[in-house]
Amino acid sequence: MMIAKQKYTSIGGQAVIEGVMMRSPHFYTIAIRKAENQILIKELPWKGYSEHFTFLKKPFFRGICTLLESMINGVQALSYSANIAAQFETKPGAKQQELSKFAIFTSIFFAFCMGMGLFVALPHFLTVVLGDLGLYSTTVNSPFFHLVDGFIKVVFLVLYVYLIAFMKDIKRVFQYHGAEHKSIYAFEKGEELTIENARKYPTLHPRCGTSFLLFLLIISIFAFSILFPLIQATKLHDNALINHALLVVFKIFLMFPVAGISYEFIRLSANHMENPLFKILIYPGLLLQKLTTREPTDDQLEVALASLKRVLYLEKSPQALSQKELEFSSLRDIVYAPATVSEFPG
Repeated sequence: MMIAKQKYTSIGGQAVIEGVMMRSPHFYTIAIRKAENQILIKELPWKGYSEHFTFLKKPFFRGICTLLESMINGVQALSYSANIAAQFETKPGAKQQELSKFAIFTSIFFAFCMGMGLFVALPHFLTVVLGDLGLYSTTVNSPFFHLVDGFIKVVFLVLYVYLIAFMKDIKRVFQYHGAEHKSIYAFEKGEELTIENARKYPTLHPRCGTSFLLFLLIISIFAFSILFPLIQATKLHDNALINHALLVVFKIFLMFPVAGISYEFIRLSANHMENPLFKILIYPGLLLQKLTTREPTDDQLEVALASLKRVLYLEKSPQALSQKELEFSSLRDIVYAPATVSEFPG
C-alpha cells in the first residue's frame, strides 16, 4: 500500500502579543484575545511583490521575496498587537498613546542592528580572536573559519531562544506559536477548524520560520566557504580591522541570496518528509522549535483558528473585507469557508 504524500499549504502565520497573524495569497488577518475575552480581528488586503514582478515566483527569488514579505507583515502585526496590549495596560481614564510610525521604525531598526551584531558581527570577530589566540591557524579564505563562525552563530541562537523563553510574555508568544502550527496542521489534514480537531496535532511544523532560520545559518557556512576564497576576502582593505568590518557587511547582504537557497531547501524537505533522508535533514529545525513553541491553551487555539478561518473566508469572499476591526465572542461566530490545501499549495 502506498503512503499518501503529506501536503503543506502556503498559508501560514506568526505569533504576536496575545494573538496570531495568518496570511493567505491576498489577505492577512490579526486575531487578538482582548481583556474582556472577546476575539478582536483586524483584516487587511495583501498583494505580494510577485504579483508585480513575476520573476519573483521563480525558484530562489521566491525565497528572498517570502523573507521580505514575512518581515513586513510580521512587523505590522507585532506593531498592531503591541498597541492593543498597551490599551489593556493603560489605567482607566488615562489617555492611550499609540506607537507612532517613527517609534516603530526606530525600534525595528535597533532590533535589526542588534540582531546583526549578535548573530553576524560578534561570531565573526570571535572567530578571528580565537584564531589569533592560536587555537587554530586559518583565514577567512579557509572553510574551517566559516565552520567555526557558523558553530558560534548556532550556539548564540540556541542560547538566545533558551534564555528569552524564561520571560513570561515570551512564553505566551511561544504558546501562540504552537497554536498557529496546530491550526495549520488541522487545515492541511482537511479537518474542520475546531479546537477539538486542532488540539491533537503537534506544535512542531517542518516549514516553520524557526527551522528556516537554522537552515539559513547552516547553509551560510557552505556558501561562505565557497565564495570567500573566490573573492580573496583577506585583501579587501590593508587594515585588518576595516577588512573584517567590510566582510561583516558583505555577509549581511549575502544573507538574502542564502535565504533564497534555504527556502528552496526547506520547501523540498517539507514536501518529502516521507523520505528518511529528508526526515534526518529537517530534524535539527524541529528540535529547535521545541524551544520556540509551547503547548497552547484552548483559548489560545481558538484565537489562532479564528485568524485562520477569517483569512480563508476572505479568500472565498473578498467582498466581505471589513474596513474596521471586528469582534467575535467565540470561534463559532466566525463564518466557516471550506477550503483545501490544493487551493493554496505549499
